Amino acid sequence: MIILIQCKDRVGLVAGISGVLTQLQLNITSMREYVAVTDDRFYMRVATATSTDVVQLENALKKVLPADAEITIHVKPDKKIVILVTKEYHCLSDILIRNHFKTLNATVQCVIGNHNTLKDICDRFKVPFHYIPHENKTKEAFEREVSAQLNLYTFNYIILAKFMRILSPGFVAGFHGKIINIHHSFLPAFIGANPYRQAFERGVKVIGATAHFVTDDLDEGPIIVQQTINVNHTHTTADMIKSGKEIETMVLATALKLTLEDRVFIYGNKTVVFE
Repeated sequence: MIILIQCKDRVGLVAGISGVLTQLQLNITSMREYVAVTDDRFYMRVATATSTDVVQLENALKKVLPADAEITIHVKPDKKIVILVTKEYHCLSDILIRNHFKTLNATVQCVIGNHNTLKDICDRFKVPFHYIPHENKTKEAFEREVSAQLNLYTFNYIILAKFMRILSPGFVAGFHGKIINIHHSFLPAFIGANPYRQAFERGVKVIGATAHFVTDDLDEGPIIVQQTINVNHTHTTADMIKSGKEIETMVLATALKLTLEDRVFIYGNKTVVFE
């Protein structure tokens, strides 16, 4: 069982929570807490080896927590995800391999692509692929078709694995805190298209990738993971793109691991990550 708590900070929170868990005979295997002093905000992640009635546990915790407490309890940690793609295969293939060998801590329900390019690899891994073209359609019409397909599945997160379409605020609002994107840049640098060409033209010495939650503000949602690698004057744009794909794959994999293990808290436009 995984228990996630965030609330206004005050004295005695850890003792109060521990007392509830002890009273309900829950064997704690891991407990991590953090206080954001500037926000006066308390965060805690607890893992237990045993479980209990979720409603009873939640009600007991509410009695010892501030009124604004957000409590999430997962009895079965394994998640379900859907993936949106366009043409690039590197992030999708990594996820499909992890899914195949059951190291993802989630199950891929389906892949939706606005191009048919990646259907073959999904077929090889026996994961349903749905082709929804965007050409000759309004954004609203395209997203209605995507939403209709998503509604056929039960899932916890939508993963944008190099999905090269900007989602509308209306679509994003329907999945608040549930859409994860991999951005081919070390945000906030080089927002938008062609970041490696931008990086090459600027003559940067590091390039990177950022995994973040999607919000209405393009590429400015809460950041989960960022990594960089060194480059120099000998790197061409093609070299940067090749290296960038490798780091994008690693960053997205790390972000998914942390998120799917319930180690990421969102508060405003920031995250607290218990690695």
